[in-house]
Amino acid sequence: MARGVKELVQTLSAPGSHVVLRGDLALVGLPGLVFTPSAGLGLPGVALGHGWLQPATRYAGLLRHLASWGIVALAPDTQRGPLPSTLALASDLRTALDVGTGVRLGGAGSPGGDISVDPGRLALLGHGTGGGAAVVAAAADDRVRAVTLFAPAETHPSAIDAARSVHAPGLLLVAGKDTVAPPEGHAVPIAQAWAGPVAVHALPKASHLGFVDGRHWTTLLLDGRPERATQRLTRAWTTAFLLRHLTGARKYDALLETAVPLLTGV
Repeated sequence: MARGVKELVQTLSAPGSHVVLRGDLALVGLPGLVFTPSAGLGLPGVALGHGWLQPATRYAGLLRHLASWGIVALAPDTQRGPLPSTLALASDLRTALDVGTGVRLGGAGSPGGDISVDPGRLALLGHGTGGGAAVVAAAADDRVRAVTLFAPAETHPSAIDAARSVHAPGLLLVAGKDTVAPPEGHAVPIAQAWAGPVAVHALPKASHLGFVDGRHWTTLLLDGRPERATQRLTRAWTTAFLLRHLTGARKYDALLETAVPLLTGV
């Protein structure tokens, strides 16, 4: 990486300037997590789809990070069984966006006052099968302005087929050592089908579980483990991408444009 890009990675992988609040989506009828800046009206919002068998808590570090940069981050904690429904998780992702835009997340009990999400500044994130669900959700929801996927997996119904209806910009980060959802059979076909602008960037040393936090019994079942380097780059790339497409910020574009992609389309 050039020196300027390394500096951007360092900046964007560090917490932002906002104090972060953590909440429970179950209070509004949807199990899951929500992280918000301590105050702000008309904020951008994202909903994250977890990977196969993974609890939403394994993404708490990323969600907190995005909130520190001024983005409301929500993660449904549903469809965690061995045979999850992609359609149900996609529906829950859209419901999470509805919660973000339809409910004041702060109020009198919040240290900073009211917190609200702008319905014109929404995005989806997803990991593994949750990435496939995010594509299915994006194909059915024209509010979505950006989609970021981590080691996405083909699903049923097909994320590849759904990608043909996704016109929002896409960023796919794939793991070079992924034996669970190898990019050639999952991320690359999804990107090739994408209707809008899309880029796929490879993290050569990453594994499928490199994107998640903490310990969990699935580490014994699935290949890979949490990786700090993978998480650092994921936070930097995701933050730059979301700030560009949800807030119009362009000062981090060098990070998005410098890395050599596996596949890119504009």
